Amino acid sequence: MKYYVISGEASGDLHGSNLIKELKKIDKSANFRCWGGDLIKKETGFLVKHFKDYSYMGFFEVFLNIFKILKNLSFCKKDILNYKPDLIIYIDFPGFNLRIAKWAKKKMYKNHFYISPQIWAWKQSRIKTIKNVIDQMYVILPFEMNFYKSFEYDVNYVGHPLLDALKENLSNKKRENIIALLPGSREQEINKILPKMLSVIGFFKEYKFIICGAPSFQKKYYENFIEKKFQSRVSIVENKTYEILKESKAALVASGTATLEAAILNVPQVVCYESSWISYLIGKTLIKNLKFISLVNLILNKHVVKELIQSELTKKNIINELSYILSKEGDKQIKSYYIKMRNILGKKGASNRAAKLIYNYSNS
Repeated sequence: MKYYVISGEASGDLHGSNLIKELKKIDKSANFRCWGGDLIKKETGFLVKHFKDYSYMGFFEVFLNIFKILKNLSFCKKDILNYKPDLIIYIDFPGFNLRIAKWAKKKMYKNHFYISPQIWAWKQSRIKTIKNVIDQMYVILPFEMNFYKSFEYDVNYVGHPLLDALKENLSNKKRENIIALLPGSREQEINKILPKMLSVIGFFKEYKFIICGAPSFQKKYYENFIEKKFQSRVSIVENKTYEILKESKAALVASGTATLEAAILNVPQVVCYESSWISYLIGKTLIKNLKFISLVNLILNKHVVKELIQSELTKKNIINELSYILSKEGDKQIKSYYIKMRNILGKKGASNRAAKLIYNYSNS
């Protein structure tokens, strides 16, 4: 079969590449045309576009790039028509993907959505669009099934694909004196968050700091943020986030999928997030019912991981919170909650389960 895949950021690239890997095992004649990142390109050998050229974060940033977005939407539709896929797989990235899905439904394409948009957090109005245009939805968080059920929409729960990265028991693993820095995958967020993360280096003199670089950025980009006097204590590592997390005693993490990655890999963390004030204020107005921004806290429905957002993201607060999770008490407490979270998420094999369902639905 011919698959057209659209993902919009680093996490979508990761999960998309694993889904494609599993589909290739099931469907020996599979052919792919994809929007994504380096990991999807590695699986397919080709990208229509890289997400760094079409993914924008925040309301203000989207507004500034609206003409580029419209141009990409138009190009995507033409590309789908030329490729004539048997089905389209959308991976999160709802602002772009649901617009394409609406159009594709009218053109009689089969629409499969892998990794539900977080409409339980905001824009619940999207449920109507999803029910009308998405043929099959695959969700990865357990509470999402009940959410959709309340709107009389049946979905497929496949489990969380990040669990597949946990290939060993890390509960008693000896850790190095490393603090991992995960400042996000988009330039707008890295520019704001990484300087704040690096500001605390002088306070934690016995630790080495490692920046987990996003695939779409060169080392030189990250080097510009590091003060000369601290260069010997800061390393930049590309495409090895999991390996670094497995060795680290703690992590400073931008909100998003990375918070869950750190938790699954048993690393105590502080969530750090800052966007432009315009985007933040608009978001705060629209997202009224969301108590947390970290997936760890959302899954547990409890404030387990400290979230430093906007004005709370200060050097003093980072030092205080990082000091606590590096203490025996803080380390033990947060890891006990991580065990509960992993039990809630269930078993490994999400990518394989999703691939089988997609293939079977398409051939039924």
